[in-house]
Amino acid sequence: MYSLLITPAQLTELQQQAKPCAVLDCSFDLMNPASADALFESAHIAGARLAHLDKHLSTHIAAQAVNGGRHPLPQRALVAQWLGQLGIHNGMQIVVYDRNKGHYCGRLWWMLKWLGHDAVAVLDGGLQAWQDADGALASGPAAPGTPASFELKVPLRELVLTAQVAEELGKPGQCVIDARAGARYRGEIEPLDPVAGHIPGALNRPFTENFTQDGRFKPAALLKTEWEQVLAGRPASAVVHHCGSGVTAVPNLIAMELAGFGPTALYAGSWSEWCNTPGLPCAQG
Repeated sequence: MYSLLITPAQLTELQQQAKPCAVLDCSFDLMNPASADALFESAHIAGARLAHLDKHLSTHIAAQAVNGGRHPLPQRALVAQWLGQLGIHNGMQIVVYDRNKGHYCGRLWWMLKWLGHDAVAVLDGGLQAWQDADGALASGPAAPGTPASFELKVPLRELVLTAQVAEELGKPGQCVIDARAGARYRGEIEPLDPVAGHIPGALNRPFTENFTQDGRFKPAALLKTEWEQVLAGRPASAVVHHCGSGVTAVPNLIAMELAGFGPTALYAGSWSEWCNTPGLPCAQG
């Protein structure tokens, strides 16, 4: 079972052995969400299914949402229903990837852990690494799958809501880490949300710092050194990750696990929910 990362060679071996496996393409363009379908149809790993950030990995129907912000999580049962419609069941190894240097596929990795499914891994290096390894590609829409049953199990990762973050703010039992770029964290720019800045007391670790230039995660030993510097003695068990809308915070969470710190929590509502919630403090600098 692969539960963090998988290489193109390892995925190829799974496919050759005809092991139960599902591959999902999470490629996305935050500034042009409608392009995700076209990206998928232009080229994807043969047999892959599309996992669209706006259509499948978020909901904009308030009654179906678990949290607020720009990319609210759908209720667990709705995600399980969607997976079943794709023909995905609990006995499968699931592999997620994108062509965005790992920016978006972590969202689905985390959601599957949240559903209680441990056998899910990020394809390290994404579509580019697969192409470099001469992996089989396809184009056009995905073929329909045979419906299956995906059963919910006990969550394997912790979801933290706005009220919990606010209640613990400033206490030693919580360490908030903001995954956005430094300029957004400091409040110098804000291209997406109505308020610039960050949650008071939050630390900044831009999620892009976990990757090499080719979109692969840095070696575990290097990640451990870097994250120890970020934590500066704070316990990993106190960490709550967030970003702008709960998507690009996940590479930070994965990186900490690769570095040996164990699972940490995700504040999925993130800055987009925090700064839109009346009465909550915001800081700059």
